[in-house]
Amino acid sequence: MIRDRHPITQERHTMYAKYERFSRRSLCLLPPGGRRLFACLVCATLAIAPLANFTAAEDTSAGIGSGPDVGRVSKELGTWLDAEMTNVLRLYTWLHAHPEVSFEEDETAAKLSQMWTDAGLNVTGNVGGHGIVGILKNGDGPVVMLRTDLDGLPVTENTPVAYASKQTTIREDGSTTGIMHACGHDIHMTSLTTVVRWLTENRDRWSGTLLVIGQPAEERGAGAKAMLEDGLFERFPKPDYALAMHCSSDTATGQIKIRPGYALANVDSVDITMRGRGGHGSAPHTTIDPVVQAAELVMSLQMIVSREISPIEPAVVTVGSIHGGTKHNIIGNDCHLQLTVRSYSQEVREKVLAAIKRRTFAIAQANDAPEPTYVVSEGTPSLRNDDELAGRMRQLFGGLFGSENILEDDPSMGGEDFSRYGIAGVPILMYRVGTVSQARLDRFEKLGIPPASLHSAVYYPDAEETFRVSVPAMITAVLDLMPVKD
Repeated sequence: MIRDRHPITQERHTMYAKYERFSRRSLCLLPPGGRRLFACLVCATLAIAPLANFTAAEDTSAGIGSGPDVGRVSKELGTWLDAEMTNVLRLYTWLHAHPEVSFEEDETAAKLSQMWTDAGLNVTGNVGGHGIVGILKNGDGPVVMLRTDLDGLPVTENTPVAYASKQTTIREDGSTTGIMHACGHDIHMTSLTTVVRWLTENRDRWSGTLLVIGQPAEERGAGAKAMLEDGLFERFPKPDYALAMHCSSDTATGQIKIRPGYALANVDSVDITMRGRGGHGSAPHTTIDPVVQAAELVMSLQMIVSREISPIEPAVVTVGSIHGGTKHNIIGNDCHLQLTVRSYSQEVREKVLAAIKRRTFAIAQANDAPEPTYVVSEGTPSLRNDDELAGRMRQLFGGLFGSENILEDDPSMGGEDFSRYGIAGVPILMYRVGTVSQARLDRFEKLGIPPASLHSAVYYPDAEETFRVSVPAMITAVLDLMPVKD
């Protein structure tokens, strides 16, 4: 359900309305020949109207270099998307209504595999779990990888859309929860599949090898690692470039955010158990209190970022969970803490983790307590966009949509395992596409509430407006990176 009229549709609607008003009031005053001439002019104008959103930036395309003629390409894509939008939205609503959690993306992978095969790709399934890889060799040229993620989240959807997910799953603790594409992976999959269809239908426009991957378990930070360990870049051509889009829930449709260099963080999880000697709460001197140790540790950890890390180096240490004891008057034997740790550089990452461990064991020693347990679970490595590729795409997208709509993205301490392809030696770029109409953002501001964040049960994108940007952006990027050889 598209809740706000797309600007292209709105413009066409407005022009028809003006034509109707003119017809009622004035057209009858024209001579027959004048009426015919006027009608022809209006029809020609209305035929061009659907492309207005893509042609407005045509004059800014100077300086793109040897890349595609963005003005001509944008007109073609506008016409093509007008004809295909019903099919695009049909796929999107199906994916949105049928999410699957990490490691269980069987039906999702099967759906995309069939569509990519039908489009002309040579598809291999079960790569690193439910991962899928599509290949299309189209002459000489670079290998360009396009990536989408497949998994949804264990979130019960609470949006007003008619195609809201009703799917459920069982948590590890045995409870039941809904499943939702609350991070926009349904947008990612639909956009990439649409890009694939255009590229396979227009093979004369590019040259090289297209490598398209559907990656599982992104939300668990495990899918990219699993695909790489399953020989992604040995069994299939190693890319010269890799691109991925990501939804932005607080950015207006029509805008793209790009950030060269570090964009997302190292993500590590730390599990700590402070140990003691239990006893009666009325006689603490006969015990070694693990809760007191944990409280001291929580406060000590706050000093790591503020006193051990340079103020110009990003780092986060958050204690997200702490559990100890069973009753008011009982001092227990242990207390468990769960931390999330974020950083950009490997040097800072190692320094923060070492400081956490040092302070943990020092506090236990100071309390004459048994040695604590300390376990680090490595999550996603930091994502560093290739500087040259980011600059190239910023210029290209500026020519396509207008430089004022290509924004510098803010750095984030969130994580994304797309980073692993960069660590494997491939120049990568993840850019973010606005998914909420300006009208909705204005309403949020008027109400004094922030837009729903990704992973929220109430987040939903304005899908058609998003595809009007996400699809042309990625297609044009491919044409720029894979030009036809003279």
